[in-house]
Amino acid sequence: MQQFEMTSWYPDWVWSLPLIVLTVVIHVFGLGIVNEQVFRLQASIMMRRRYTAAFVLVIGTVVLLATILHAIEGATWAIAYRLLGALPDNRSAMLYSFSAMTSYGHANLFLEKDWELMGALEALNGMILFGLTTAFLFAMIQRVWPLGRRGRNRKP
Repeated sequence: MQQFEMTSWYPDWVWSLPLIVLTVVIHVFGLGIVNEQVFRLQASIMMRRRYTAAFVLVIGTVVLLATILHAIEGATWAIAYRLLGALPDNRSAMLYSFSAMTSYGHANLFLEKDWELMGALEALNGMILFGLTTAFLFAMIQRVWPLGRRGRNRKP
């Protein structure tokens, strides 16, 4: 029977925990900037006759920006995999990273034996990031959608 060695996972934790913190900070900071921009647009959106079209445009843009944030964060993990020699090339590192982050897991790629736990920790990071994005989008919709009602209820 093989004895469990926690020390063999130590490097995975040492690399993964700062990456998790870094990507969450990037994500929250990025969503904060998006939030400020949407907040600035609220008044002009409310005054539009075609509020629904403006709403769709704003939410579509927010989703695009959130996706770009996820891409930056996935690339951050991919760079770490390459620096550690956990994957052989940039393409594999990006594909593996997005596969792990989304918990999709269908790419036929595997980290080097010494770094296997790191992939699971990236999946944990992905759950946190996607949870933040979901909460942000929900809050954004809750805040922006009612503005259209207020704008329509105004007398000309």
